[in-house]
Amino acid sequence: MRTIAHALVALAAMTTAASGAQLPVLRYGQAYSATNSVYSLPIAIAEREGLFAREGLDFRVVIPVPGGSDKMIHALHDDTIDITHVATPFLVRAALAVAIAAEFNNPIYSLIAHPDITRVADLKGKVVGLADPGGSITVSMRKLLALHGVRETDIRVKTIEGTQARWNCLKRGECVAVPLGQPQDLLAQTEGFRLLGLSTDAVPQYVYTVTAVRKSWAEANRDLVVRYVRGLAAAHRTIRDPAKRPLVIKTIVETTGVTPAIAERTMALYLEPDRKVLPRQAEIEMAGFAQVIASMGEAGLLKAPLPPPDRFVDLQYLRLAGMQ
Repeated sequence: MRTIAHALVALAAMTTAASGAQLPVLRYGQAYSATNSVYSLPIAIAEREGLFAREGLDFRVVIPVPGGSDKMIHALHDDTIDITHVATPFLVRAALAVAIAAEFNNPIYSLIAHPDITRVADLKGKVVGLADPGGSITVSMRKLLALHGVRETDIRVKTIEGTQARWNCLKRGECVAVPLGQPQDLLAQTEGFRLLGLSTDAVPQYVYTVTAVRKSWAEANRDLVVRYVRGLAAAHRTIRDPAKRPLVIKTIVETTGVTPAIAERTMALYLEPDRKVLPRQAEIEMAGFAQVIASMGEAGLLKAPLPPPDRFVDLQYLRLAGMQ
């Protein structure tokens, strides 16, 4: 049934193009910090493979405000964008939009330090670069530090948004340790920096980034949202397809600027074995979303009673697309 539906959508898109009619525009908000990051991989793959066009969409990436996820939810409300990439804690804190699909689940963030730092306890009294205090990265790093008996008050925190910016802080010696995502953490280790621990040691189940939308806009544009979800789901299936691995590696190299070897190691880290970093087809795992809320409560970012995850999620579009 889904194959027939896809064929009909593709035929409609080709007919529209042949007739010279314009496809409906869908404006996707992307945080500046995610633009050249591996976390933009599903969108990059969907664009390169024409997966949104196949669904009959004129898909456009918009960077409304240079900065992080805290800016993205508000951009939904000033008619700058229609849907947006956002880290789940910012979605929960804003409480102004709903998640319609998952982009990344369990992120593997590495706590990387200078070579003379041999253990997490050595960070006490030193400058550690962390991300936004309310974001997923910092929440998981607090828990990782706590596993090793280090409280946030034991270190000197420097807030730095974006993996590349934190990597630069470490290389310049302005931070003795920072959390890095892929592929920068793998690159750092090849240059002699030390791995102290992984975020997944502290938070094994999570929903990291999602596509979010204003509920009223989504209800008024249900067909566009379902088409988007189908395109994103196809991108995730492409990433997992061994036959498409050369395309995925090429996309990581061109997006992040790393070598093919580092890009290969990144995909092996995610999928060999499958560490559930990526959704299979954009589905939202509610248990992982609940873990986000629980972690925010533990960090003092939410007050009890904690809200249920379904307050921030609308699964109808995944269901309509046959993905949930």
